[in-house]
Amino acid sequence: MHDYAGDRTTGFASPAADAVEGPIDLSQILDLRRPSRYPVRVRGATFAARSILDGDVLIVDTSVQARSGDLVIASASGAAILAELRTDKGHWWLISGNNSHAPIRVNPAQDVEIWAAVTGVVREKP
Repeated sequence: MHDYAGDRTTGFASPAADAVEGPIDLSQILDLRRPSRYPVRVRGATFAARSILDGDVLIVDTSVQARSGDLVIASASGAAILAELRTDKGHWWLISGNNSHAPIRVNPAQDVEIWAAVTGVVREKP
């Protein structure tokens, strides 16, 4: 039996042969070499309505200025939480994905701060 090297094919050449990409480096695509970027694994399905599932890996960036409607990683009383950031009447609020918790006002004096904004999501095949 001969080993197949891929250089002896028959038939017509693929019209997409010129568009074949090399290996994909997720670290480069997600820019994980930046010191402000981190992968964070999700536990729970609070944001399933926004297609964030248990076990997903979020790519978060501490240098990004979060805007109203963004998902963020925040610190509230020492606990890291995933929340939607919203503004209302001049105040910033952390909103749970399934309304299971009351909104939390962002206030560093109350130990509630934004740590990073979510910039991407990676899902492993189950």
